[in-house]
Amino acid sequence: MEKWRRTVVAAVVAIMVSVVVVAAGGAPTDQAAPQRILLDTDMDTDDLLALMYILKQNRSEFELKAVTINVNAWSDAGHAVNHLYDILYMMGRDDILVGIGGDGGISDAGTIYPNVGGYLPLIDQGITTVGDCRYRKAVPLEGGGRLDVDTNWGIRRSFLPQGNRRYIPFQQPTTQQVMVDTISAGPTTVILTGSHTNFAIFLMTYPHLKGNVKHIYTMGGGVRSKNPTGCCPKNVTTACTPQQCGDIGNLFSSYSTNPYAEFNIFGDPFAAYQVFHSGIPITLVPLDATNTIPVNEEFFYAFQQHQSTFEAEYCFKSLKMARDTWPDDQFHASYFMWDSFTSGVAISSMRNDKDCQHENDFAELEYMNITVITSNEPYGIYDGSNPLFDGHATPKFGLKKGGVHSGHVQTGITDNFCLIEGSRKGRCEDGYTKEVSGLEAVPVRVATKAKSYADKNSPLDREFFKSFLEVLTLRDNSGRFNITEQFPFYREVLYKPDFVNKSRGNAFIFDIDMSAGDFVSLIYLLKAPVEVIDLKGIFVSSSGWANAATIDIVYDILHMMGRDDIPVGRGNSTALGTGTLGCKYVSVIPQGSGGLLDSDTLYGLARILPRSPRRYTAENSVEHGAPRNTDNPELRQPLAFEVWQSVKEQLDPSEKITILTNGPLTNFANIVLSDTNASSVIKSVYVVGGHIRDENDSNGNVFTVPSNRYAEFNLFLDPLAAKVVLESTMDITLIPLRSQRKASCFRTLLEALEYAENTPESSFVLHLLSLLHDLQQKHRLYHHMGIFLGELLGAVYLVEGSNMEPSLLLKPISIVAGNTTSTDGQVVVDEQSANSVKVLVDFDSDEYYSRVANHLGSMERSAVIGSFAEQRASWSKQPDNLRV
Repeated sequence: MEKWRRTVVAAVVAIMVSVVVVAAGGAPTDQAAPQRILLDTDMDTDDLLALMYILKQNRSEFELKAVTINVNAWSDAGHAVNHLYDILYMMGRDDILVGIGGDGGISDAGTIYPNVGGYLPLIDQGITTVGDCRYRKAVPLEGGGRLDVDTNWGIRRSFLPQGNRRYIPFQQPTTQQVMVDTISAGPTTVILTGSHTNFAIFLMTYPHLKGNVKHIYTMGGGVRSKNPTGCCPKNVTTACTPQQCGDIGNLFSSYSTNPYAEFNIFGDPFAAYQVFHSGIPITLVPLDATNTIPVNEEFFYAFQQHQSTFEAEYCFKSLKMARDTWPDDQFHASYFMWDSFTSGVAISSMRNDKDCQHENDFAELEYMNITVITSNEPYGIYDGSNPLFDGHATPKFGLKKGGVHSGHVQTGITDNFCLIEGSRKGRCEDGYTKEVSGLEAVPVRVATKAKSYADKNSPLDREFFKSFLEVLTLRDNSGRFNITEQFPFYREVLYKPDFVNKSRGNAFIFDIDMSAGDFVSLIYLLKAPVEVIDLKGIFVSSSGWANAATIDIVYDILHMMGRDDIPVGRGNSTALGTGTLGCKYVSVIPQGSGGLLDSDTLYGLARILPRSPRRYTAENSVEHGAPRNTDNPELRQPLAFEVWQSVKEQLDPSEKITILTNGPLTNFANIVLSDTNASSVIKSVYVVGGHIRDENDSNGNVFTVPSNRYAEFNLFLDPLAAKVVLESTMDITLIPLRSQRKASCFRTLLEALEYAENTPESSFVLHLLSLLHDLQQKHRLYHHMGIFLGELLGAVYLVEGSNMEPSLLLKPISIVAGNTTSTDGQVVVDEQSANSVKVLVDFDSDEYYSRVANHLGSMERSAVIGSFAEQRASWSKQPDNLRV
């Protein structure tokens, strides 16, 4: 029935499309080779609309050759690249090159090494992918920010099909490789819908290829714009304080310091400067133009009626969820066709310029002399904010002392330099695309306004609205299927165990930051008898080794092991006491290989896990503080504190909770601070983390902060939370780094696993650990893989206990949390401390490895569904209970 409906609607739309088929992407007027396009995108919702619009063009006229992903603003690399692969698979375009990241660096002298990943703005890029989030602090981490972009509000996993392409360590093409291969192959038009880091690195590294770039189209900046967001309604009867109303820029999280910048340019102003001053012809689609094409109600409801293709349906669902979760009732006046409008302007200009018409069907264009502001006056006064000059006898990249790049560079969204006392608007202009004259001026073709639709009787008041809907509903180049139609017998099933007539063991909560070791530990714990370990809930933190969207892997593992009954609570994204935006402490984790990219994809293996019906979703309800109910509020993602409260309510009067933490103590500390009665229902706490200096003066493992010799990552990533928990009066057992290292021999555990019985879960763990070991042996970026193997010790000790012949010592300790990265997170033996913790100092390691392998290889409580491949096979044939 659904397919019949699509066919009928598509036929009706085709009649409408035929009238404007040439303007909307129809057949070209000559047989010239198609114009080559490279898109650099940050994979935000509006970018998806732009991508679909380009993909739907007639390929004999426009050919999208490659997509590179910008990952220093609105998305995270591992989630973004797999999201893109799924979109291209749906659209039948697995031929398109995809580039992401890279581990190259830039020396202090300004030497750019191959494959710089674009994780950091150019001025902060060093030799590694570790660094602060100077400009990225403006991007929210949670609702409406990176979490929702990485998951596309949760719609991505519920809608898109899954193909064979995925991120794989050292097989994934890097951004710079893809840019070089694509642009060197022939004249190419570049469309930029994110910050300019990737393309600026390309231009600075391969200047000889500039001639192959025909034109740059970019969405970003504001020249003469006046932001309509935050304006008080006309004839307002109550008090109203305007916020960004009339500002040039749109940094809603930072207008009090910078009212001039727009997000894409602010993401890396120095990179944008390199692009604008490259000498390549540029068309800029700034806020001046996009502010004139909001997603108004008429367009929104017309879009709702035009979903006859999978791509149109996916885009509308995404847009609708953005509307339904908007923080106020001004969505239709505040959400604009940013990147999608840019794609339309680009396509129209490319077509018309080729025909020497030099007009644009969708926007009014004019030339302006502009530049990009990268630092603030007074120039040449070095205050520690500008790494291009500060500490350098010779400025980086050969820049001029006292020049336009040499002033104060905004350090973040609360930079005191940028604040003006008594004013709500700041003075910093970093990222401002400003009209200037003189040597800094660059002639740029600028879109100033979206053109009105010629048909005054149409409810669609912009030319591009009409084209966008027509293009997305064209039958040509349409998506082949979504996940429910990819497989003829697709079905979503929840697996929940039957514990009737079974005695239940200790109520238990597992708190993780979703590192590779945490997932192995989770599988191990799920294999334990419920009579021993009754896992009641899981807390996930994104203040450690993975980003928040990685929660979907937790759901997949629970599904694999038949434990869809276990609730998963999302915890805080930032360390205790550091605010809701920023990256303090977590900024020491590499963003590329061996770091967040690999954690978020489970080293490329997450996609071989079975796909759970449960997933993160932005669905929400008024009951839980949302501005409105979404379509399915019952599906909302619970928070860690909500899971905690739920578990508490289920306890028998005499029952208490055991907690095992395998990451930063952020979630647990927040619970202790928020629930004054928490300690009364906690039986014991096992903390995997910390490093106690021994007689050998051994180092900790925070290898990215050499000045901090004695800290361990889990405690370093939130030292204040560690202090709250470990200096409390609760019954705490610490499993420190010294003991973890005794459980970190890859070779011994792998040999034990190879001799154990084969189960889906033991096979997966063997596959994962073999990969980690192989990467550790072959690549310097993976030298630290042993720290994840050691994290399994806590789970094994909790299950096996005395079978491991443990040795415990009671030690009085305190935690250093002095806001100094060179000492934060260190564990100090403090004889003056009023509280002591039990410390696991030794155990039988031979028995440990044997028990881990035998436990994972046991057929008891084995996986219910072993892999995505098993699901594919199941969904491709009729279930037995439906056969006649």
